[in-house]
Amino acid sequence: MEFVIITTTTEKIFDAEKISKTLVSEKLAACVQIVGPIISTYTWKENIERTEEFILLIKTKDDLKVSVEKRIKEIHPYELPEFVVVPILDGSHEYLNWLRINTK
Repeated sequence: MEFVIITTTTEKIFDAEKISKTLVSEKLAACVQIVGPIISTYTWKENIERTEEFILLIKTKDDLKVSVEKRIKEIHPYELPEFVVVPILDGSHEYLNWLRINTK
């Protein structure tokens, strides 16, 4: 597996845009899509929370995921940001080549 999609969420669009711009400008991701707002319901510190959030879909190389996670933790406002990695099993040759060219 050469490529992955990483997901994270933020409460504020400003934070989503900051993370997106940082990852793309540092070539840790070829593309970051911001989707939302969405409603997230989850347990945090023994309370059920409901928060309006934005989800980031981060397209990158598998071998960059550790660097992406480190960078997200450095700039993300959450104490425990979501970091989920999903493999890209297949895709168009042209698109995957574009991903390859636009990441470190």
